[in-house]
Amino acid sequence: MAIHRAEVASVRRLSETMTRVTLHGDGLAGFTSTGTGDEYVRVFLPHGTDRGELSLPEPVDGGGWRTPEGRPEAPMRTYTIRAVRPEAGEVDIDFVRHDHGAASEWAAAARPGDPVGLTGPTALYRPPADLAWQLLVTDLTGLPAAARLLEQTPEGVRSRTVVEVPGPSSRLELPARPGDSVTWEYGGNGHGPSRLAELVAARVPHGADLTGGYVWVAGQTGELRTVRRYLRKELGLATDRFKVVGYWMPEADSWRRRYDALPAEVKTELTEMWEKPTVDTEDLNLTYEERLGALGL
Repeated sequence: MAIHRAEVASVRRLSETMTRVTLHGDGLAGFTSTGTGDEYVRVFLPHGTDRGELSLPEPVDGGGWRTPEGRPEAPMRTYTIRAVRPEAGEVDIDFVRHDHGAASEWAAAARPGDPVGLTGPTALYRPPADLAWQLLVTDLTGLPAAARLLEQTPEGVRSRTVVEVPGPSSRLELPARPGDSVTWEYGGNGHGPSRLAELVAARVPHGADLTGGYVWVAGQTGELRTVRRYLRKELGLATDRFKVVGYWMPEADSWRRRYDALPAEVKTELTEMWEKPTVDTEDLNLTYEERLGALGL
């Protein structure tokens, strides 16, 4: 896995809750986009108060990375790519603005020349070959990916998009073709209970004709456990007809501490679940999430 060093080219405030950081630099010369709208990268941030001091990890054989001995570990967060312009050597990443979190704080103070690290991208959106319509449901964190997916949707495919944002000041202009629909819902996003599961169920009810359809849902991880269970177990939707992706969770640091406190044999059990190549990814996610729930996670 390649790790690229980039620099901030520009910063633009898109809304009350979103900031776009454009990256460039010689280190992006080998950055290769998958071309898929929800591709994501790992972002490595400066580790201390000096915004110019960036300690990048090194890639290791077989994937992943490691921090060289004696060097500080860079804070890492996962973000989707809003745009890639190879001809200009630029990458756009949209950051949600909030009052906590290493990445949000970094983006809020970002200035041209600030360094940052990126891995190569990975994408999850994989619609079926007979795609005729799609439902995109997300909260604020998935808004950049949803916008890019809409830009890349083939002609003739109808899109229904539902976005849960904190309020009207978080709305952004989204691409829409004749026959498409965009609905804005207010709430969730750490300001109240998420309604993503309710919003999905309202648009994909029991008995709906799902021929030619694809459902893509992104946002709060805990709420999306309910969405995945609904689509797969209650509706019996084939796993190539939907993709559910958890982007964030409330009190993530507390969750991580509780996970780290699990007995070693339990953590081994959870890790080994992902070493079963014959199990479909979405079904494996269901099994994994059910086990986490039983563990109080």
